[in-house]
Amino acid sequence: MSKILVDTIDTRSGTSTLTLGSSNAGTIALGSGDVQSNMLYPAFEAYRSSNQTPSNNTLTKVQFNTEILDTDSCYDNSTNHRFTPTKAGKYFVYAQIRIDAESITDLRECRLDIYKNGSVFKNASINFGSTNAIDNACVLVNGVLDMNGSSDYLEIFGYGSASAQPTFLGSSTDKATYFGAYRIGTWAY
Repeated sequence: MSKILVDTIDTRSGTSTLTLGSSNAGTIALGSGDVQSNMLYPAFEAYRSSNQTPSNNTLTKVQFNTEILDTDSCYDNSTNHRFTPTKAGKYFVYAQIRIDAESITDLRECRLDIYKNGSVFKNASINFGSTNAIDNACVLVNGVLDMNGSSDYLEIFGYGSASAQPTFLGSSTDKATYFGAYRIGTWAY
C-alpha cells in the first residue's frame, strides 16, 4: 500500500469534478478522528419548552423555542422560528407536535405541515371524527427536499380542532413537540 501526503487536492483549472479512483475504485475510508465535512451539516433540532395555545380550528406556526443543536446558526428560535440553511443540497426534515384538547376528551382533528418559502411542502393529519373520546395525539411529518442555501427557508404549522381550545404541548422533559433538519447530500433524483 502506498501513501501520499498532501495538504490539498483540487481540480485543475477549467474543471469542476474531482474523481478519486477509476474502475478499480472501492471504498474511501476516513481515518480515526477525521470528519466528512460536507455532509449532515447544517443541522439543527429544536423543541417547544412550554405549551403554545393556538386558536381552535386555525393553522398556526409552531414556535420551537429551545435549540438542542444548531451547527451553523441556521435556525431562528426567537423571532421567525424558521430554518434557513447556508448550504445548498437535499435536506431531511422532520417534525412532530403533541396536541392536547385541554381538560376535555374531544380532539377531533390534528394536522402538521412543513412549509417551504411560505407554501405547504408536505403534511400529515389525523381525523378522529366528532364522536371519539380522544384527549391528545402526536402527529409526525417528514420528507426530503431541495434547499438553495441562500434564501430558502422552512417553517412548521400545526392545526387542532376540538370543542375547546387545543394546545401544542411543550416540555423540557419529554420534548414531544420538535422540529429538525439536516443536509444529506447534493445528488439529483
